[in-house]
Amino acid sequence: MSETQAADLKSRIDTIEEAYEYFLAYAAQGREHDDESEAGGVRAFLKNAIIALDGIHGTAIIAAGNASQGAAEWANYLDVFKDDAARAKTLLEFALAQPILSSELIDNLNATNHVRTLLTDVFLLDSALEANLGA
Repeated sequence: MSETQAADLKSRIDTIEEAYEYFLAYAAQGREHDDESEAGGVRAFLKNAIIALDGIHGTAIIAAGNASQGAAEWANYLDVFKDDAARAKTLLEFALAQPILSSELIDNLNATNHVRTLLTDVFLLDSALEANLGA
């Protein structure tokens, strides 16, 4: 994997993690609606996470191609990752389509198994890549 590809995957993972952290803080604020004047507000984080998820599976496949061992296990994991990322992306897009983004709505988004699974998947992916690239 080239440095550019590695940087792309790392950037995608970081964007997803940052969005989730923002969503947690947003949910705790007790807002009844989002503020459209906030350029870096909750809608921007939703959009950025959606963009990061678009094509992340292909980027992960390239990264896994450089894994030192366990090709079959990587392929199986990436099949699961693909499905999990698609489901989470669907929920993020659904939330973004809502006319009002309350703290409660974002809190419920955070609580879904699909979003939480995605987070665990990207943590596992990041750790596995570190283990393989550092091996």
